[in-house]
Amino acid sequence: MSLADNKTQEVWKKFMPRLKEITNAVSADLFSLQQYPEDYFTHFTPFSEFTKWASVEVKDYENIPDGFEKLELTGGKYAVFLHKGNSEMFVKTAQYIYGEWLPNSGYQLDARPHFEVLGDNYLGHDNPESEEEVWVPII
Repeated sequence: MSLADNKTQEVWKKFMPRLKEITNAVSADLFSLQQYPEDYFTHFTPFSEFTKWASVEVKDYENIPDGFEKLELTGGKYAVFLHKGNSEMFVKTAQYIYGEWLPNSGYQLDARPHFEVLGDNYLGHDNPESEEEVWVPII
């Protein structure tokens, strides 16, 4: 998918009806995860492709339902931000993170997955009071 061909809602509509099949989730938190190619941010256009995952953290891989894939995150440092607002307002959060904070932080992006934690205060993508944590891998 790309920003120009955003399939986020499709990914979640496919995932959510099957969520109850995952019996070994660590918590009720949902994770929206993006895997970007290594040159994604240096050659970015709205048509740049990346992989989107709808996911939960599990205790182990023993009881993963058929049709689900496993993704294991490697350790490392992350900068964590709070986004409050609906999904249309997320562009302002992203502009702050990548346009203001990152260039002035002394850090660089690391080539690991980026993700958002949709916890108890996540009220849905169209709710202006919704909150999510934005985790950005840094070195």
